[in-house]
Amino acid sequence: MPDDAARPTLSVPPPPGRAAASRRRGPSAPWGWRLRVRLESFVEQIGEISEMTWGATRALFRRPFEGKAIMAQLDSIGVASLGIVVVTSLFIGMVMAVQFAFGLRKFGGMEYTGRVIALSFARELAPSLTAVIVGSRISAGIAAEVGSMAVTEQIDAIRALGADPLKKLVLPRLVAAVVAMPMLCSFALVLGFSGAMFITDLEFGIPADFFFRSGLGSVTLADFLGGLFKTPFFGAIIALVGCHFGMRTRGGTEGVGNSTTTTVVVVSIAILIADFFLTKISFLFWPTL
Repeated sequence: MPDDAARPTLSVPPPPGRAAASRRRGPSAPWGWRLRVRLESFVEQIGEISEMTWGATRALFRRPFEGKAIMAQLDSIGVASLGIVVVTSLFIGMVMAVQFAFGLRKFGGMEYTGRVIALSFARELAPSLTAVIVGSRISAGIAAEVGSMAVTEQIDAIRALGADPLKKLVLPRLVAAVVAMPMLCSFALVLGFSGAMFITDLEFGIPADFFFRSGLGSVTLADFLGGLFKTPFFGAIIALVGCHFGMRTRGGTEGVGNSTTTTVVVVSIAILIADFFLTKISFLFWPTL
């Protein structure tokens, strides 16, 4: 009898479909196929978020009203974010004041520092930076909370009891984020301008009363409304993206971490993209900006 090790081994090729699928996986897959998969996933998730938005909007007009849940989310989203808003807006205002004061001093225009700071904060810095910084915290918390409920099957339990998860989970967070973001933006505007006024008076000798009068005189109601107009949309993006990735969470605690990380990245990018289009729209409604 010949030795078993000397016997030739026969390799059976995998079925054609499985072989093609295995070749497509990983970084060696054709870039066109990977692009198509990513586009299909993107369109699918956009459809899911749109369906979630429509379902939460319809649930807003159905009894019972989620008043207590909305107030609890306002406390979690708005009040709990005040500390971050205070620190970030104050120091952003100080940094912008130092940068503009040094730059304008070269051209002999330091007296315009208050006007530049006030306009930049009212139009862009207060709404967009507040949404990006605060939105990262809010969306991460929403994704972690809803994702934990998803992996422990609490969302399925809500459905089994005959309740609507969109009304119980998405609606309170959506309403709270839309209401809280304009307030946080206004708070950031006041604090950022105050920080800039303090640092220019301390380091550059620009009197605080002159800085205040020049800044306030250069900002019109249209400037303020143009920035405030964008904040409810930012709040909706924060809440909907956080709830979307939270409800899609699978895979235990590792899945919760992945959903939280993905939510922060997507929210930051979505806010910056939406900021461009909302700015263009605001110029159409307020052409005097």
